[in-house]
Amino acid sequence: MERPYGRGIVMVRAWVRSSPGTHIWLLIIGVTSLVIAAASEGLETFLLHRTSSNIHELAEHPLQSLLISGFWIESPSSFLLYAALFELVHANVERWAGTLRWLFTVGVAHVAATLISQEVLLLAIEHHAAPRAMKHVVDIGVSYGLAAAAGLLSYRVPRPWRWGWLAGLVLFFATPMLTGATFTDVGHSVAVLVGLGCGPLVRGLPPWDFGPVSRRGRRAAR
Repeated sequence: MERPYGRGIVMVRAWVRSSPGTHIWLLIIGVTSLVIAAASEGLETFLLHRTSSNIHELAEHPLQSLLISGFWIESPSSFLLYAALFELVHANVERWAGTLRWLFTVGVAHVAATLISQEVLLLAIEHHAAPRAMKHVVDIGVSYGLAAAAGLLSYRVPRPWRWGWLAGLVLFFATPMLTGATFTDVGHSVAVLVGLGCGPLVRGLPPWDFGPVSRRGRRAAR
């Protein structure tokens, strides 16, 4: 007779194997978070600025800063929150769409959101709407990728629930744009749009089955 904990281990292993990219990424973030947590204040400041994809680093080390900035979070205490979001969003998208389509969406969104948001910040600096010191602002993290994955996940939510999901995304990401947007708010909006724009990549893939309502929605959509 199979023991309950043995079945649980099998299920966890299967879940991890179905979304390897998500969990490798999460493991790297866990390691870098431990590095930040163990670092002295001076070393922490150096690492956060050196791995940022801010205006200064993009000018000096464009490819390196774009890649490395996606593997760090500024506050190690928020790692558990990110872990939960990775499981809820990234893992679901990856196992549904496949690793390559998920990675393409997240990668394009991270690069596009970073470059556009930093260009917006540079224009603000040039027009004296932001201090020049913002060229060295800490700009790291995984939120752009999460925003893109949340956008792509819209296509897995069946009608009519999809419209509620989309309304939630618009409310969450558009509200800051109307109430004093920062450059990161611009980046999040760009990332969501990239995720939604990658809809053709998942065309034909089955949505979640939420029961009779989702089946009616699929029939009506045909």
